[in-house]
Amino acid sequence: MNQTNINANKQLPPKHERHKMFGSVPAGPRTKPVEKEQMVDLQNTKKDFLFDLDAVGITNVKHPIKINSSMKPEIQTTIGTFRFSSSIGKGSKGTNMSRFTEQLDQYHNEGFAIDLETLKRFTKELAARLKQKDAEVEVTYPWFFERKGPFSDLAGMNHADATMKVQYHEDTGYDVEVSLKGTITTLCPCSKEISEYSAHNQRGQVTMSVKLTDDFDENQTDWKAALLEASESNASARIHPVLKRPDEKAVTEQAYENPRFVEDIVRLVAADLYELPYVEKFYVSCQNEESIHLHDAIAEVTYDKTQE
Repeated sequence: MNQTNINANKQLPPKHERHKMFGSVPAGPRTKPVEKEQMVDLQNTKKDFLFDLDAVGITNVKHPIKINSSMKPEIQTTIGTFRFSSSIGKGSKGTNMSRFTEQLDQYHNEGFAIDLETLKRFTKELAARLKQKDAEVEVTYPWFFERKGPFSDLAGMNHADATMKVQYHEDTGYDVEVSLKGTITTLCPCSKEISEYSAHNQRGQVTMSVKLTDDFDENQTDWKAALLEASESNASARIHPVLKRPDEKAVTEQAYENPRFVEDIVRLVAADLYELPYVEKFYVSCQNEESIHLHDAIAEVTYDKTQE
């Protein structure tokens, strides 16, 4: 018997009856107002609620965005994961959550291209919409970039996770922080030193967060490419999406010639970030997924150039 005959022989109750079978009940009486002006606004209740709150808002908001890149593809459409917040004083019960997504939709309809100047404007306008002195916007997104094989020149797409965070306060202005998490190859110096031949290697995750100076010009410098270069140029080898045999030989030999501990990586990356004039302070971490251990190796460094 075919599927059509099987379905035709089974008699199901109407859909509304099926809903009743699984717990649906008739609507009850409606006694509360339906007009916004007549509804109780609990968030705007004003009295002493004990404590000021550093941040109130929404997070894990996924939304399509556009980004520009100095590396191919130069114009990208990707997905941003947002966090929006502001502080509130103890005299306010809460914030109006809908205002965050209301403004996000407004910017989306205008073509939401993510750059630092746009996020600055967004954050300042958000503070005004919330009737607060401050606001903060953070967005994380996958950034794609073309990578060619070192010998074959065959190209493919790599990606890193980029984050932009803008804080605004009407008294102090803006604080801008950007982050990048990229993937590298490291070869163990100890393994190379003690072994008769070969050495084990691993895949590492380098995370960099930097506070940018007030005069940083995103039109002159692509911070994503700069942070990527700081991590990859100090690795044992770069990660490639397409490798033919001559490429694999070149990458393997390069890694062998440039052994790195996690400690080496964070210090070398820190040195590059220190030399960037538009970086005020930075954090660098490297986490290696060890190939001959069950644990990972990690190292971190934080440095504030303004405290020198």
